[in-house]
Amino acid sequence: MTPDTIPFDRRMLEALVCPHTRGVLSYDAEAQELVSKTAGLAYPIRNGIPIMLMDEARRLDD
Repeated sequence: MTPDTIPFDRRMLEALVCPHTRGVLSYDAEAQELVSKTAGLAYPIRNGIPIMLMDEARRLDD
């Protein structure tokens, strides 16, 4: 994490779900992503803000 990066507030996980499956997400602090194992997608977190768009998600098999 760089000094100008805003950290992700883990309490947001209680309210967020995968937009594709409506399933549970897990937080990958190292990659700064929210991961949906069910959907096989990882949603990026930029400046502390989760980008919950399927077009922005990374496939886990990549």
